Amino acid sequence: MTTCSSRPGTELRAIVTPFAGAERRRSLVQLVTSFGPFFAVCGAAYLAYPVSWLISLALALPAGALLLRVFSIQHDCTHGSFFASRRANRWAGFACSLFTLTPFAAWGRLHLLHHAAWNDLHRSDLSDIYSACLTVREYRALPRRRRLLYRLPRHPLCAIVLLPPLIFLLLFRVPFDTPRELPGERRSIWLTDLGLVALYGGLALLLGWERVLMVQLPALMVGSIAGAWMLSLQHHFEGARWSAPGEWDYVEVSLTGSSWLGLPKFLHRLTGNLGYHHVHHLNTRIANYNLPAASAALQTRYPVHPIGLAGALRGPWLTLWDDGAGRLVSFRDSAA
Repeated sequence: MTTCSSRPGTELRAIVTPFAGAERRRSLVQLVTSFGPFFAVCGAAYLAYPVSWLISLALALPAGALLLRVFSIQHDCTHGSFFASRRANRWAGFACSLFTLTPFAAWGRLHLLHHAAWNDLHRSDLSDIYSACLTVREYRALPRRRRLLYRLPRHPLCAIVLLPPLIFLLLFRVPFDTPRELPGERRSIWLTDLGLVALYGGLALLLGWERVLMVQLPALMVGSIAGAWMLSLQHHFEGARWSAPGEWDYVEVSLTGSSWLGLPKFLHRLTGNLGYHHVHHLNTRIANYNLPAASAALQTRYPVHPIGLAGALRGPWLTLWDDGAGRLVSFRDSAA
């Protein structure tokens, strides 16, 4: 993604400000049009399973995509942009968490920390393999074992295919990085786990464990892998800007360091407009259903090029920042 002009930050933020703020009717409609189709597709998969497990498995594709749409609602609730009421955001976010398997408060805390320091080479949390990176110089200075430990989980096969289902299924079930000083966030993990046991345990008693696993697990795998791919592109793409210590600017890095994924319109709607990440960083109070309109308004004053298919395929390989070249590079390129 490249930019074509420069505008003062206050002017650029003013362009998208009218799109911020929750619209109750549209939020309720999106709840219905997200959960309704998701339940319908999962219901069809349950009905199809005794007839043909292949048909049931094929339905995991739309179910996984709709799961991203549900996750987008949970994400908006974290930012308080889906409903005006904090309580409504909490309840909607918790409801989403029972299907995304992502504890609302615990994940939300980590996500808000990300929004405080994205694309900042000095403040990035390197445990976040999707939104942080070392410089080439820092990577080369590591001992061989630590270079391997840094590199292995960032390989696209690991980061996008193997790790995401395990993160959602296992890692989110325990407070592995939630301090004891934050009892509310820890409680959200245990309450989510309790809700999952009640929901899916009840389904298993009615329909059998095998059918529940063969319907819900493939949908989760599709959703988590597709979500990890989109997540990996949000700040790692050709032309992305990462800032050296002291050079980080909120507005500039929102637009030059956060991506706009060029999906067809129906895929943007299906995935809850998660691809408009540059506008989201510019103003986190914009609900996902307003991101396309905010992006269109921004384009009239600050043209941005979306990431095409070729860039989307190459993005997950760009894992190091080359200070000399001023761009992201792959591990292979860094060795040249």
